[in-house]
Amino acid sequence: MMRERWLLFAAIVAAIICFPPGWYPEPLRLQLAQWFGPGSFRPAPASLAIDGEVPELRCPEDLLGWREAQTIEGVELRSSPACLADNPYAVAAFVRGTNNVTQATLLESGLTADAVEKGADLDGDGDPDEIHIRLEVVELNGSSPEIAAPVAQYSIAPGIQPGLWVFAPKMVGMATESFESLTAQAMLRLPSPAIRVEQGDRVSITLENSHYMPHTVHFHGVDHPFVDANGEGNDGVPFASEPPVLPGEARTYDLQPRSAGTALYHCHVQPHVHIMMGLQGLFVVEENRPDNWLQTLNIGSGQVRVPSRAVAEEYDREYDLHYLELDRDLNDRIQRFNDPRLITRSMHRDYDVTDAESDYFTLNGRSFPYTFRESLVIVEPDERIKLRVANGGSTPIAFHTHGHKVTITHRDGVAADPPAQITRDVVTIDMAQRLDLSLETTNDGFHSYGSGIWLFHDHRSRGITTDGIGPGGNISAIVYGDYLEDDGWPRTLGISWDPFFTEAYYRKERPIWADYAPELFGASGSNPWFVARLAGLGLALGAILALLLRMLRRRA
Repeated sequence: MMRERWLLFAAIVAAIICFPPGWYPEPLRLQLAQWFGPGSFRPAPASLAIDGEVPELRCPEDLLGWREAQTIEGVELRSSPACLADNPYAVAAFVRGTNNVTQATLLESGLTADAVEKGADLDGDGDPDEIHIRLEVVELNGSSPEIAAPVAQYSIAPGIQPGLWVFAPKMVGMATESFESLTAQAMLRLPSPAIRVEQGDRVSITLENSHYMPHTVHFHGVDHPFVDANGEGNDGVPFASEPPVLPGEARTYDLQPRSAGTALYHCHVQPHVHIMMGLQGLFVVEENRPDNWLQTLNIGSGQVRVPSRAVAEEYDREYDLHYLELDRDLNDRIQRFNDPRLITRSMHRDYDVTDAESDYFTLNGRSFPYTFRESLVIVEPDERIKLRVANGGSTPIAFHTHGHKVTITHRDGVAADPPAQITRDVVTIDMAQRLDLSLETTNDGFHSYGSGIWLFHDHRSRGITTDGIGPGGNISAIVYGDYLEDDGWPRTLGISWDPFFTEAYYRKERPIWADYAPELFGASGSNPWFVARLAGLGLALGAILALLLRMLRRRA
C-alpha cells in the first residue's frame, strides 16, 4: 500500500510538471511568474508548406470566337466581353426560331429543329407572334449505377457539384460533352434559361418530361388563363389545376401575355423541393414593338446579346441576374440512390425544409470565382444599363453595388411611380421577387464614382461564402472596359486569385494568405515540446486513475 501511495504521489507530481502553463488560470500564472520569474522564450513552430495543387485556368481560351460580335442568319449579336460566352449559333437560332435557320446553323447550335419554333406574323409588324418552346428536365450531378462519380457534371465553383434539376431546351446528342467526358454540355446548366416573349404573342410551352420525377410549369407573375381552350388545366399546380406531367409524358401550356414585365416560371410539384433544386427561370414579357425579333432563350442568364427594341431604345446594355441558394442536405440526396422510389422518399418524406440551411449561394448558376468568368456586368462610361434581378432563394438578399447607385424602375414586372423610383446602393429583394434596375455609369460622384472593378453582391455575410468559406458565394463585379484584359478577365490590382481556383481552398485546406506571409498565415506546424508535455500529462493522468482504482478495490 505504501508503494502505491508513493507511485500515486509521483504520478501527481508528473502531471503537475507536464500540465501546460498556458492552461493555468491567469491569477495563478501571474503569481508563479512573481515567484519563479517568466518562462523562457520559445519560438512558434514553423509553418507547414501549402499543398502543390495547380490552380485551374481562370479564363479558358475562346478557340471558337464565341465572344466576338458577329452576324449569324441575319441576327446581329453583340460582343460578349467576359471570359465565357454562350454559343452564338444557339443565340441566333433562339432569335430566328430553330425551324427558320439553315441546317448548318442548327447543327452548330446543338438544338432540335422544334426547340423554339416561330410562326406567323399575326399583327403584320414584321416579327413572329406565334412562339412554341419545348423544354425538358435535366438532372446534373446525379448518381450513376455504373460509376461512383456524379453525372452529368456541372460545377458551381472548383470541386463543388451539388445535385440539380433544371429546365433545358430540347437538344440533340449526349448530355455530356463526349463519350469520354462526364462534364455536362454547356447549355445544360443552372439556372433554367430565361425566356423572352412579346406582349400579345401566342405562346405555347411544351414540357416533355424526360426525367424520372413528375413535374409541371407554373408561370409566376405572367398573364395566363387558368384553363386552356380545351378546358384543360393551365396553371401548373397539381392539386388545383391539373395532374403533374409524369415521366415520359408531355403537356403544352398556352398563354398570350397582355402586360410587359419581368416574371418567373418554375415547377410547382412539391415546390419547396423542386424549385430549390433549380427548376426555376426568368420569364420576361417585352413591350410590343415593330420588327421585334427577341432572343427567346438566354442560357445561364447573364448578358442579353440581342436586346429587344424597347430595351435598346432606353439602354445601352441589358443583363439578367438570377440569384439562388442551395441546401446541400437537399441537393446531395439525388447522389445517394439510383432508385427513383428511394429518391422520392428521401426528398419528399425524409427531407424537412423547416430545418434547411443554405450552403451555396449562386449568381446565374455559379459561385465565386466562376462568377467572374461569365456573370460580370461589363460597362463603359456614360452608359445606362438595364439589370433584371430575381431572387430565386428562400431568404431575402441585400443587393449591394460598389462605386454605383442603382434606381428601381419596376417591381415584380410593374413600373414604379416616379416618387417610388428610389436610387440607392443597397436594394432588398425578397423571395421570388423581381426588380428592374437602372445602372448609370456617369462619373458624377452619385451614379458612379468612375472607372474600375466595382463588386456587387449580397451584403448578407452568408451570401458571399461557399459552404461557410469566403470569399465565395454570389460575388461579381461591374467592370469598365479599360480594366478588362483581352481574354475577358478583369485587370485586378489585389491579391493572387490562384488559391480561389483550387479545390483545396473550398475543402478548407488552403491558407488564403500563405503566399504573402507564410510565417504568419501558413498552416501551423506542431510544437514538439508541447506535444511531449501533452503525452506526459496523458500518461500521468492514466497512472493516477489506475492507481486510485486499484487502491479502492483493495479497501473494498
